[in-house]
Amino acid sequence: MDQQNPLENMVDENQIIALRREKLNRLREKGGAYPNDFKRTDFAQDLHDEYDNFSKEDLEEKKVLATVSGRMMLKRVMGKASFATLQDMTGTIQLYISKQLIGEELYEEFKHFDLGDILGAKGEVFKTNHGELSVRVTELRLLVKSLRPLPEKHKGLSDQEQRYRQRYVDLMVNQESRDVFKKRSQILQAVREYMLSQNYLEVETPMMHSIPGGATAKPFETYHNTLDMTLYLRVAPELFLKRLVIGGFERVFELNRSFRNEGISTRHNPEFTMMEFYEAYSNYERMMALTEAIIKYSAMQVRNSLIFDYNGREVNLDKPFDRLTVVAAIYQYNPEYSLENLNDIDWLKTELAKRKIEPTNQSLGSLQFALFEETTEEKLWNPTYIIDYPIEISPLARRSDVNPDLTERFELFVVGRELANGYSELNDPEDQAQRFKQQAMQKDAGDEEAMHYDADYIRAMEYGLPPTGGGGIGVDRLVMLLTDSQSIRDVILFPQMRKEDNH
Repeated sequence: MDQQNPLENMVDENQIIALRREKLNRLREKGGAYPNDFKRTDFAQDLHDEYDNFSKEDLEEKKVLATVSGRMMLKRVMGKASFATLQDMTGTIQLYISKQLIGEELYEEFKHFDLGDILGAKGEVFKTNHGELSVRVTELRLLVKSLRPLPEKHKGLSDQEQRYRQRYVDLMVNQESRDVFKKRSQILQAVREYMLSQNYLEVETPMMHSIPGGATAKPFETYHNTLDMTLYLRVAPELFLKRLVIGGFERVFELNRSFRNEGISTRHNPEFTMMEFYEAYSNYERMMALTEAIIKYSAMQVRNSLIFDYNGREVNLDKPFDRLTVVAAIYQYNPEYSLENLNDIDWLKTELAKRKIEPTNQSLGSLQFALFEETTEEKLWNPTYIIDYPIEISPLARRSDVNPDLTERFELFVVGRELANGYSELNDPEDQAQRFKQQAMQKDAGDEEAMHYDADYIRAMEYGLPPTGGGGIGVDRLVMLLTDSQSIRDVILFPQMRKEDNH
């Protein structure tokens, strides 16, 4: 039975905090508040790994001493002896605390410790009669007084918004959340490992740009006082990474943040993590193969399988990823449409109008892509590359040698959402300059997501960009996939939220 102060079940949070502040004030009077001289030597999981398989008798004979510290998550007071559970960054370990071993005065103080307090303990590692690995405490310290109560043990931190706003509490009480973010770290490590194995160089490029570029997206604006100029948080690192390829770094990647001043949803956060990569003497075929390999390697590192469930439905990464054109995908997943319809501009305009969609660009390719986004994207469950995109929506991609209206571009869709994007890079500076001009015209016409004209990038291209393939993987969405998380907020430690109403 949890022996948390029974008064705390009868009063509101403000009263609980007041009671705990009184305890802290008593500690201050005794000169014992917030000590910083306790030295931990052992982590909970390390003790379990080393001694869980020992018998009770073998441990008693071995006489293992341990010094542990962590947050007290459970407490059971039973007369002259009590149990407490400490949680550190690796897991939990049980403490056995007796009046006989720590003295009557300290034992009485311990009885008034609260859940959430941070403790340090020294003692001998042993097993209880029930076989639970524990520390028989001989020294006990209150290192930090917790002034706010933890969420109720059985209810947990169930309010979703509170979990996002107070991630620190979420991590304290929800093992699932801790597991997700540990796996996120493992995924980032796996991606880096794979890229380095392919002789890629990890680089860092500017977060603040004088000209936003690299993607069609609305940027965040800021202002630099000393330089007396407007700057933009980057929407993508692409143009700087390709400058590095021009400079002779033939394989580069960057795993970092980008920012887009757009909506917030279960799959969008204005600040997000991407891994972009560029390889000279390559093309979009190689980029698709590389993207597939990165994702499979990450899945094996984190899930140890290429077949797993997402939201209760199987995802199969084991088979080669499918490849379909925009029109072929619409046709395959929407049998009510004919190929004749899908290549008829007037029919497409009518069909999109029925769905209350009005693309800015009214070209055939743009209309087809708008219909794809509306009718087909969410149906692509197992990994599928959509390839050969219209040139109007791919301002940085190389024109197809087979069809000049298309580009050598792909997007990868898994579980109904985009996960990666890439293409054979446009390396003709005159073609690129013309497309920048078209984007600038669209921006002047009111398209906030259209690109600016970047004269320095054109100048760099005029020195010669080798034939290059490039790609980008949405890291947050990859983490969602590999941790069975349904919202991007579940995989970002501190997602963007509306300003909290404290009144």
